[in-house]
Amino acid sequence: MGLRIIAFLLFLFLFHVDSTVAQEDWEDDVEDEYMDDAEEASDQELIWDMFSDIAENPIDINEATREDLSQLPFLSPQDVEAIIDYTHHYKPILSIGELGMIEGLDMKKQRMLAHFIIFGEKEKKDTLASLANIMKYGKHKVILTGKIPTYKRRGDDGAYQGDPLKHNIRYDFTFTDKLRVGFVGAKNHGEPFFKGCNGKGYDFYSFYASLKNLGILKHLVVGRYRVRFGMGLVINSDFLLGKSAQLMSSGKIQNRFRVHSSINSSRYLQGAATTLSLGKGFEVSMFGSYRYLDATLNSDGTISSIPKSVYHRTQTEINKKNNTSQTTFGGHLSWKYKKWYAGASVVHTSLSRELKPNTEVVYRRYYPAGKTFTNAGVDYGYKHSKFSAAGEFAVDKSGNIATINTVSYTVDYELMLTAQQRFYSKKYQSLFAQSFCDGGSVQNESGVYVGASWRAFSNMIFTAYVDYAYFAWPKYQAAQSSHSWDAMLQADYLLEKWKFSGRYRIRLREKDNSDKSELIYQNDHKARLSAEYSEKWWSNKLQGDFVYSYYKERSRGWMINDNISVSPLKWLKVTGAFGYFNTNSYDSRIYSYEKSLLYNLYIPAFYGKGIRYSLFVRVDPSKSFSATVRCATTKYFDRDHIGSGYQQINSSHQTDLELQLSYKF
Repeated sequence: MGLRIIAFLLFLFLFHVDSTVAQEDWEDDVEDEYMDDAEEASDQELIWDMFSDIAENPIDINEATREDLSQLPFLSPQDVEAIIDYTHHYKPILSIGELGMIEGLDMKKQRMLAHFIIFGEKEKKDTLASLANIMKYGKHKVILTGKIPTYKRRGDDGAYQGDPLKHNIRYDFTFTDKLRVGFVGAKNHGEPFFKGCNGKGYDFYSFYASLKNLGILKHLVVGRYRVRFGMGLVINSDFLLGKSAQLMSSGKIQNRFRVHSSINSSRYLQGAATTLSLGKGFEVSMFGSYRYLDATLNSDGTISSIPKSVYHRTQTEINKKNNTSQTTFGGHLSWKYKKWYAGASVVHTSLSRELKPNTEVVYRRYYPAGKTFTNAGVDYGYKHSKFSAAGEFAVDKSGNIATINTVSYTVDYELMLTAQQRFYSKKYQSLFAQSFCDGGSVQNESGVYVGASWRAFSNMIFTAYVDYAYFAWPKYQAAQSSHSWDAMLQADYLLEKWKFSGRYRIRLREKDNSDKSELIYQNDHKARLSAEYSEKWWSNKLQGDFVYSYYKERSRGWMINDNISVSPLKWLKVTGAFGYFNTNSYDSRIYSYEKSLLYNLYIPAFYGKGIRYSLFVRVDPSKSFSATVRCATTKYFDRDHIGSGYQQINSSHQTDLELQLSYKF
């Protein structure tokens, strides 16, 4: 015990983190690790919402279960076991510094974890014994967000049926970690509000209620929610992690229901879902859903495609609104024994219209088609302090298969190695399958992924991966069998007040040449260097991005960003950002994260020549109330208009003003 105390004090001396600052600035660390693949914008919004939810309702580290910790994607199965083991022997953990005592938890993960947990003795509260008790200890939160454009888009002259404002409202009520009730209402730019097709106000609503850990009832969700079973080959209507994040999570098996508290209007389910604990390691999860969705129709009334992004601005978009119904139900049975895990799942989906894509186009030949879809699978897992394995095998109603298997091994808590194999038949069909892939879907792909994370020193961490994928059937822009390579190397150097990071990524993808007579490589090279310095009341981050792309022609680009945050008063925080970009074309575009409002993710793409600057001001006059204002401008030097179609702005600059009010009681 004496050695533990001495080591703990030594760690505090070498590495001190201010807990208040950590809780406020989680966005920068999450962006560094999870927002690199900005092309997958819809999934990134869901990832951002998940992190925002946990930051607003942090996990009590001293009471956390394996399920609580497993929802943090940067923790591997070995990390989760190490934390559970440490809290079992030494709780209560009383400070962030003590995270350094957990075996195998490197400084990078300690920094990430500090944003999403709370410490100290748990406040004694009664259970869900009475409504009075729930109202006494429950917490309400209301957030109003609005975006005001200072420009006019082409569609605002009559094509769009609504005003140019974008705004949403969120209400959330929580009682400890057991009860959560809330709703979201959202309207996009150009959508009607309390008129036309939206006579009831917002274009999109999401209502939800969640109850946890009540006897055999482990979880109950009513309203709108998301589902993930196994590794996502049967169903994953939640988010999908990128390849860098995959290395950190090491292919965790996750069976969960999550309330849909996002303004994202795709892939959610609507109805009820529950998980029951049956004893002796058995759990059963069941769900049922009935919802309407938008679909693009063929001339005969069948479905041509189901879009991922849903807008109702023009009459054409409004005509698609809720023109198809979808019924989905399924379940998952799991068994856990010590370090072993096994599960089986089945999901059935039916549509009110037949899904009939244009299969005359070769690469669409095996796209999902029909009115009913049934998928079943088995998944497994094994977790040890240094070794873990996980996988899933799935079939569709025609017997076509998909499988993915992952193993990871930790060498002396300094080096973690991960390997993953996947095979998705070109004929495998599922409306909800979403798992690790390079080609964008769980279909027509086989591949191998190998990654490593090496803690060279206590504050120096290297991560790297190589991924190879083979596509047996033609894909978009590849008229024959093709393959791709993707590799990344990243180094992070962390000190008490400094963080240095460097990243290089190369992607080689075979595509058609100009006359489609053969395949040639599209070469994409991306590099990023950043340096960040933080004091208790101010910080500065300088970042440089560099892109080189070569397919049919060469394209280069670079962007320099500087972000300065100051908090001279406890109730005031100001962040200013300035960037200059210079790229040859859209092929060398650069994505750059910007600090935005709570629950709002903004990663714009920049190409051409121009500057970007923004100002973010947050005022917290009390513990209950906060107000945030953000103003951002993009100025182009090489064009006289921005965008195209109805989204075109007839100006060389674009300025947006965003406001957010938050009240907790």
